[in-house]
Amino acid sequence: MTVYETERLIVREWTADPADLDRMTDIYTREEVTRWLPPFEFDAAGAVEGWRAFHEKDRRYGSWAVQVRRSGLVAGSVLFRPIPGGDGEVEVGWHLHPDSWGHGYATEAARGAVERGFASGLEEVHALVMPGNEASAAVCRRLGMTPLGRTRRFFGLESEMFRLSRDS
Repeated sequence: MTVYETERLIVREWTADPADLDRMTDIYTREEVTRWLPPFEFDAAGAVEGWRAFHEKDRRYGSWAVQVRRSGLVAGSVLFRPIPGGDGEVEVGWHLHPDSWGHGYATEAARGAVERGFASGLEEVHALVMPGNEASAAVCRRLGMTPLGRTRRFFGLESEMFRLSRDS
């Protein structure tokens, strides 16, 4: 099911199709990706079910597949959700396969999620970036986000926090 589309991307729910599960596993078991995420044990089928249930609870939020319209390749995920353990702050995030880095897909998918969130009435959106993850910090800057500095409020890890206001 399509959640939203951009010029080059179709952002849709992840499915239990073996191709989706294989691609998801390939993304979330790569050290180049997981080094920037809080520690977790990954189970693709469990993730699909959990993300689907989360999206069903409140259609504004979820973790969705980012599919390149031209090739059909799933580049990765974009997430849009209240930050776990936060005070209502909503986070946009992206996790792309290394074969999809450097094409602007993270920025395009995140921009679509943010626009969708603002259209639903949100006043601001945040991003959390692990220190040293310059590529993700650059995505935040391209989105027009303001750096708020380092925090340890979420996931028990130090991260750089960014914010984008609806009126900015």
